Amino acid sequence: MSTQAATAAARRSKITPERELELYRAVLDLLREGGYDAVTMEGVAARTKCGKATLYRQWKTKAQLVTAALGTSRRPLFTDIDTGSLAGDLRAAARAVAGRRGGDTELMEAVGQAYLQHPDLREALRETVISPEVAALDAMLRRGVERGEIEAGNPAIGFVAPCFLGVLRIERLFDDRFAADEALPALVEAVLLPALRPAPASTATATTPGETADPPA
Repeated sequence: MSTQAATAAARRSKITPERELELYRAVLDLLREGGYDAVTMEGVAARTKCGKATLYRQWKTKAQLVTAALGTSRRPLFTDIDTGSLAGDLRAAARAVAGRRGGDTELMEAVGQAYLQHPDLREALRETVISPEVAALDAMLRRGVERGEIEAGNPAIGFVAPCFLGVLRIERLFDDRFAADEALPALVEAVLLPALRPAPASTATATTPGETADPPA
């Protein structure tokens, strides 16, 4: 455990787990009701009859409190996927995203808008939510390279995580093209897997300079 994580755990230990969950529920309710701007330390304190100083002592900033609350409502998408092949991993990742459909839409929309507008929240979410998912996708690709399924220098490797997370962010803009459950599986099959597969070796007859290959009989 890092020093920062140990310090945070020590601070939170002064609040019982039950009380901590009560505070997180209040934060999530405020997010659903009015978005990120509706969440204030004062509002959470009033709703939970908790001292505002206690909130600041435990989480320091609103962004950290919101990020911690979101952590209680999410489950990792990609971190446990390892099917033994890159194609299997990417297909399983697409299914994992489809499986989380029907979740807390209001909450996700509130967070998505706030992510673009508030740098402090963006930094906190990147560290605790986004980076682990990106690392899991990158690990799938690294295993694919180690197994010889793709070449280490394939330029498509760097676009896999942005494609996955980008579709998650903007898929509602293209609901006229893809049903929600179809967007990422279609992307995997039509775009990512073809781009990641090694190019087939040329079967053309080699010639020396100045010579031409014999025409087929």
